[in-house]
Amino acid sequence: MRLSRGGYLIREGIRSIGTHGFMSFASVTIIMACLIIMGSVSLLSVNIDALIKDLEDQNEIVAFVDDSIPSEDEARALEGALEAVDNVNSVEFVSRSEAYENFMESYDEWMREGIDETTLRHRFIIHLTDIALMAQTEEALRAVPGIAKVNAHLEYADAFITIRNVVSVVSLVLIVMLVFVSFFIMSNTIKLATFGRREEIAIMKMVGANNGFIRLPFVVEGLVLGILGGGLAYVAEWGLYELVTGRLVGSITGEFISAVPFREVALVVFIFYMGTGILVGAFGGVNAIRNYLKV
Repeated sequence: MRLSRGGYLIREGIRSIGTHGFMSFASVTIIMACLIIMGSVSLLSVNIDALIKDLEDQNEIVAFVDDSIPSEDEARALEGALEAVDNVNSVEFVSRSEAYENFMESYDEWMREGIDETTLRHRFIIHLTDIALMAQTEEALRAVPGIAKVNAHLEYADAFITIRNVVSVVSLVLIVMLVFVSFFIMSNTIKLATFGRREEIAIMKMVGANNGFIRLPFVVEGLVLGILGGGLAYVAEWGLYELVTGRLVGSITGEFISAVPFREVALVVFIFYMGTGILVGAFGGVNAIRNYLKV
């Protein structure tokens, strides 16, 4: 195909968008709606996963130093042995005096009666790399010489792991279902937009135009509609996300829940939206005229 002919067919594809304005608008709107739904579910999944990760990070193990090691310097010397335990991410030493100050600030006066600094022990606050291995890590920490007791909230760890797995599975299933449904709806919308032009395709076939010549304008049209839908969906998703997360952070709930900033996922969302829009547009353009090319 000569370059001039290719340019003509591309211009025809772009011109057709304006000629069939209502159906073009419908196609772009459907593409936007489907992408926004898919993107919103994906972003919700990302935020839930980040929230669970924050909760996991706050689920810590406390290792108490044996009373036979009264010296703070000797107690601090155990830090290296604790850091060497598998699955330990960080270790923070809390002296007896620091633990006493925290206790006095946290509890009412009637609970503080009879409690003095010598009642409490030196301790280490330990954060894990993977809370799924908390039980094994707890056993390893108990075996460290100089450690008298280890407190680990295994029930909370199991709950976080269960929630994380359920959220991951449900999100994946929803996203896969939405992808298939969205492709079906978007492709059929573009096909519907082409239905009114079946006579035009039949005439072109009867005057001897080959399938490639007829198909290219529709592919170009689908690509342009897909790019428009993907780009507008990205802008709309950005604004919607900022609106929702802005209100969330500004509310009482926002004191306990923080949203993932959009800038951290902006590039991935943009690539996904534009890639999906282009793929659906091109596929829809080709698929829409397949039956009519058999004339």
